[in-house]
Amino acid sequence: MRLVLLGAPGAGKGTQAKKLIDKYGIPQISTGDILRKAVADGTPLGKEAKSYMDSGGLVPDSVVIGLVKERIAQPDCTKGYILDGFPRTTPQAEALDKVLADMKAPLDTALSVDVDMDILMKRLTGRRTCKGCQQMYNIYFGAPKKEGACDKCGGELFQRADDKEETIKNRLAVYEKSTAPLMDYYGKKNILKSVQGMGSVDEIFNKVCKILES
Repeated sequence: MRLVLLGAPGAGKGTQAKKLIDKYGIPQISTGDILRKAVADGTPLGKEAKSYMDSGGLVPDSVVIGLVKERIAQPDCTKGYILDGFPRTTPQAEALDKVLADMKAPLDTALSVDVDMDILMKRLTGRRTCKGCQQMYNIYFGAPKKEGACDKCGGELFQRADDKEETIKNRLAVYEKSTAPLMDYYGKKNILKSVQGMGSVDEIFNKVCKILES
């Protein structure tokens, strides 16, 4: 099972990825994780990436894809893998497909977790965190018993800066502009499948498994 997960911020991709890892015994490949490890290990690609990072530049797609190729070549990926957070753009997807074709390990499925935009806004802007114990709540879907106070320790709840409405709108707009076209790309390749990311985590996961095993 070689899978790429798609979906806007707040769609629940990360939660579903964790459950897929447990069920199918395949690793989740996060470009952020492999980038940090390559830099820490001082690999040739890691050193190249660090030179861009140290100068405040973006790590080029060619370096990131090289790191993904190295990761996929490792033994724990023989049964498959889950790509989460990459590719983010159509050019990245095209470059990745060329590398995977050379490895004779093309993607099986691009799975999109779909959630209505108004629900995404509530999921993201409704998040509140306890200043004391870091317990998280959502004022729309899992509010504390007493407004503004943590059920566990009574600590004050606050909204993180990156959960404010303007920031969230910007994040979703960036997603729509750069990442949503991937749906068209994978749709034309006939590997795109979608699941409604509404309901309980287990309900969504059951739907995901049916799609992947069909």
